[in-house]
Amino acid sequence: IGLVNAGFVRRIPDAANTTVPVGLGFDGKLLGWPTAVFVFGLILTIALVVRKVKGAILIGIIASTILSVILELTLHIGPSVQKDAPFNPQGWSLVAPRFTEWSAPDLSLIGKANPFGAFEHLGVVAAALLAFVILLSIFFDAMGTMVGLANEAGTVDKDGNIPDVDRVLQIDALGAIVGGGASVSSNQIFVESGAGIGEGARTGVASIVTGLLFLVAMFFTPLINLVPFEAVAPALVVVGFMMVSQVGKIDWQDWGIAIPAFLTFILMPFTYSIANGLGAGFIAYVLIRTVQGRVKDIHPLMWAVAAAFVLFFAVGTIEAALGMR
Repeated sequence: IGLVNAGFVRRIPDAANTTVPVGLGFDGKLLGWPTAVFVFGLILTIALVVRKVKGAILIGIIASTILSVILELTLHIGPSVQKDAPFNPQGWSLVAPRFTEWSAPDLSLIGKANPFGAFEHLGVVAAALLAFVILLSIFFDAMGTMVGLANEAGTVDKDGNIPDVDRVLQIDALGAIVGGGASVSSNQIFVESGAGIGEGARTGVASIVTGLLFLVAMFFTPLINLVPFEAVAPALVVVGFMMVSQVGKIDWQDWGIAIPAFLTFILMPFTYSIANGLGAGFIAYVLIRTVQGRVKDIHPLMWAVAAAFVLFFAVGTIEAALGMR
């Protein structure tokens, strides 16, 4: 994801005018200063992490941002996509670093959420399917992120369980409710927390400090416009390395474990969805254990979750069959 956000890896058209998942740069070539900024930030961040410098990821982002601002002010690179302008393969991915005037945060949407709006606009059946899909997505996105971060932080017990996981889920659910009430995206556990864990964060104090900083950041939105994706992408790549190091703990000799695990961690980045990866893993685990004649190894809850994910993946087909599309 970091590589794609940076423009280092892009979707490219083929002869059939469709797209392949990824390609090197643009037409197989690395182009533009934004990509150079990403490479600079990645090399710097890796060097600092290897040297165990505190704040390595933050230093990498700040240094890359400063370089981005200098390049934009001197070369006027501009974004890759602009209204009424041709695509610029050498431009910034989404946000071109720029200075903007300060403005107070817009809080006008807070409290204007309508809990029954989906049922009014979509109908009961379609809204119920939507709620089901969102529930699965939010819950398993959170669980997948929690497991990955807890393993990275070393806070799991000898059986791989997360202590007080019910409290973690309660906070995550509360965040989703508050986010909806504020008419914004669901507030959830985010995988970028791995950056903080990499710097030594282990307790809830880090989360409280991060939340307070987010609150303060609302009043410094112009500064956020200075940070292009290419400056942040190196952090995602490094955090990705930290998280993928956990695959060494997988029992690769047991196909009933290895194949579901492989599908899980491959589909997550390919589809930009933790829920998609987990769903494929759950379904594959149940199928393989059944084929192996080890049905007794499948927990009853696993059957229910796998069935739920089959429905999750079949929502499009169900909607088409019911004439909702």
